[in-house]
Amino acid sequence: MNTEFTIIILAFNEEQHLPRLLESIKALDAQTYILDSGSTDRTLEIAANYGATVKYNKFENHPKQWDFALKNFPVSTPWTIGLDSDHIVLPELLKMLQHFKNSTTPADVNGIFFNRKNYFKGRWLKHGGYFPKYLMKMFRTGIGFSDLNENMDHRFVAPGKNIVWEKGYLKEENLKENRISFWIEKHNRYSDQTAKEEVERKKQLRNQTIQPKFFGSPDQRTAFLKKIWWGMPLFVRPFIYFFHRYFIQLGILDGKEGLIFHFLQALWFRFVVDVKIFEIESEERQSTVGSPQVNSKP
Repeated sequence: MNTEFTIIILAFNEEQHLPRLLESIKALDAQTYILDSGSTDRTLEIAANYGATVKYNKFENHPKQWDFALKNFPVSTPWTIGLDSDHIVLPELLKMLQHFKNSTTPADVNGIFFNRKNYFKGRWLKHGGYFPKYLMKMFRTGIGFSDLNENMDHRFVAPGKNIVWEKGYLKEENLKENRISFWIEKHNRYSDQTAKEEVERKKQLRNQTIQPKFFGSPDQRTAFLKKIWWGMPLFVRPFIYFFHRYFIQLGILDGKEGLIFHFLQALWFRFVVDVKIFEIESEERQSTVGSPQVNSKP
């Protein structure tokens, strides 16, 4: 059994995806834990066939699900890897993990970024800011944690020094999203949480866990760009973002699959979020105006 790291996976009705992932990490011989949120398909059977240990937790959002997983699985290895069911560890990353040793890793390094290759409708999205895309996926056990200041854009945080494995390729391909109806339904739900989160940020009820820094780590750069995004005017920013991704960052070179993805993810989804922010704020203003005024005079 691997004594260097443990792998944790989130799952919900993942019979399409889980076999791919588990097959891709089988050679690592690592303890594998799966946190399921109520699967009704063959997910649990597949997990058992691969020797994974499964726990159940009701799903609220990804950051809270990961927080539960990190706190409730008995990880005994010095490092933890967190993956989603639609991930696949590609050969380059597999080789790096097979040769990974805690004893030869600098003591001040607490987190490792993998390099994600995102696929949509069978096509690798190489442009539009989607590659390279560095994700914190490996961290020292007990030091890395789930950022609960986010509702949707989940990330792990490992305070201290982090390094990037530029050739540590992790493939992400959600086959369910090949049906546009699934994609829209899923992101309509996500837009509710994203809008609520942004309204809370405007009220200073949420703060960024990661220090915004343009020339910092990949996540610090993302935090910097998010801070700019939150200050931009509603309904205008989705068009600016789509133009930047599709034309400036050359998303146009990703073909018709790229057109569908970048339009939906950069423009449609962001516009729906803005509409929902507008609705929430309008309802709050109407509620305030409609509240009875208390007369303090006798």
